[in-house]
Amino acid sequence: MKSFFRIAARLVFAACVSLTAAACGGKKAESGIDYMALVNKLNPLPAGWEDALKTVTVVNSVGDEVEVEEKAYAAYVRLKADLEKNDGIFLELDSARRSVAAQQDIMDRFIAKYGADYAAKTVAQPGFSEHHTGLALDLYFRVRGDDGAFADVYHNEDMEKEEYKGIWDAIHAGLADYGFILRYPEGKEHITGYRYEPWHIRYLDSSGTARKIMASPGMTLEEYLAGKPAPEVRIDLGKSALYTQEELYDAMLAVKCRFASFAGCELHGVRYAGDEANSAENLKWLNSLADGAEFVQVAEFLTDFHSPVEDGPYAWERDSEYRDYQWWLARAKDGGWTIVSWGY
Repeated sequence: MKSFFRIAARLVFAACVSLTAAACGGKKAESGIDYMALVNKLNPLPAGWEDALKTVTVVNSVGDEVEVEEKAYAAYVRLKADLEKNDGIFLELDSARRSVAAQQDIMDRFIAKYGADYAAKTVAQPGFSEHHTGLALDLYFRVRGDDGAFADVYHNEDMEKEEYKGIWDAIHAGLADYGFILRYPEGKEHITGYRYEPWHIRYLDSSGTARKIMASPGMTLEEYLAGKPAPEVRIDLGKSALYTQEELYDAMLAVKCRFASFAGCELHGVRYAGDEANSAENLKWLNSLADGAEFVQVAEFLTDFHSPVEDGPYAWERDSEYRDYQWWLARAKDGGWTIVSWGY
């Protein structure tokens, strides 16, 4: 996710300004990290990781320093060069490794600007961010105008524009050849815990493994490590006189992202419960649950899922199907959806 801070001065891209391990292009020491390590909302950064990590620090086209695991950076350089040569795509690094403190700062700022639920589905909790590994890279790109001058396209809302879909398709098509995968594919928010991010890639140090994952559209690292794909989720946004399909889709994403924290559960369906949930009584109830909130609208979603086969951290009946499990969302005027309550 894009940082809130940008250095104003535009500096020329520096291939390598400092190293924490070997010199750029030089012989690299064998890394002691596990390139297949899973770090997500349920799995923290492995103990001792930072002591074993070897990184490179570079400066991107907008003057930001970016720290990257050294082998991931070498692979990125090859990817970048080939995209420029073969596709005319000028790739840049927005961010890679972040400290726990830096991740907390990003979380705090997203909460302040967008609200807690948007932050929860967009930014990893400190200590549980894949960016702590140094193997997760957030990309952006530069486009060249008719006058030959470059413009940086690095804000999320700009990179998600339809006009740039072809650029992302070209980038994603070749990721596996360099040992990278698209980490947060569309439709798998209930597994990864994050919305689709075309810019977020993950280095695995194995083009063979990366090809296996990328050969199955939408496959996640979680599914690959589990040895089986998750079942398709039924989505029913229904019809509403209150909300647009886009508004309901955003609410549904919030539910799916939160569901990812239900360890061992398998999501089968998500559906909008209907406009009747937007009542004065429900609005009063949800405002009472969120101290100081000034919600003006309510939405209820229902989910069907299967509980873990083994005992887990939640009070589920083991190996059982749950139906019509409730999720209550609310939003303030001109605000995003917040999940206020869930359960029966």
